[in-house]
Amino acid sequence: MTTRLSKPGMARPHILPEHLRPGLTLVFCGTAAGRQSALQKAYYAHPQNKFWRTLAAVGLTPRRFAPEEFPLLWDLGIGLTDIAKFAYGMDHQLPRHSLGPKAVAGLRARILKVAPRHLAFTSLAAGRAVLGRKAVPGEQPEKLGGTRVWILPSPSPLADNHWDIAPWRVLAKAVSKEKSSAP
Repeated sequence: MTTRLSKPGMARPHILPEHLRPGLTLVFCGTAAGRQSALQKAYYAHPQNKFWRTLAAVGLTPRRFAPEEFPLLWDLGIGLTDIAKFAYGMDHQLPRHSLGPKAVAGLRARILKVAPRHLAFTSLAAGRAVLGRKAVPGEQPEKLGGTRVWILPSPSPLADNHWDIAPWRVLAKAVSKEKSSAP
C-alpha cells in the first residue's frame, strides 16, 4: 500500500529523514522507502534486504549496521536519500508523480548542493528514473556536477533474481582508492 502523509495546505513530511550534508564521499539513493522502512523510520529496514550486510561485505562499513543506526553512516562519509520523499511502497505502487520530473529535479538539486564524490542508485529503476531508460548498471559516463554516478543491483528481496554483489565491490574499490589518495 502506498501512503502519502499530507494534509491540504501543510508541508508534507518526508517518509524518511534526509541524510545528506556537504563533504560526503558517497550517497546511496533508492526510489522510495519500502513499507518496513517507512514503519521503522529507517533506511533499508526489511530484514531480508541485503543493503546493510552488503555494505559490510564490500568494506564500506567496518561492521554490519542495523537499519536504525543509519545516522552513524555520516561518520564514514556516507549519506542516504530517495527520489520519492513523500510516498512509500514498492515501485509499482508509488503514485506516478512520485518519481516524475519534479521529484527527479529535487534529487538533482539536493545532490548538486551537497556535492558528494559518488552517488549510487540502489536499483536500476532508481537510476533510470533520473538518467533515462537507456541507463545500464555500473558507473555512468555522465556525472551530476562533479559527482560520479553509479547504478547498482537492488538489494531488495524482490530483486533476488537480479542480485550481483560485484558492482557493489567495484564501487567500494573506487571509494577506497579515492579515500586513500586524498590529502
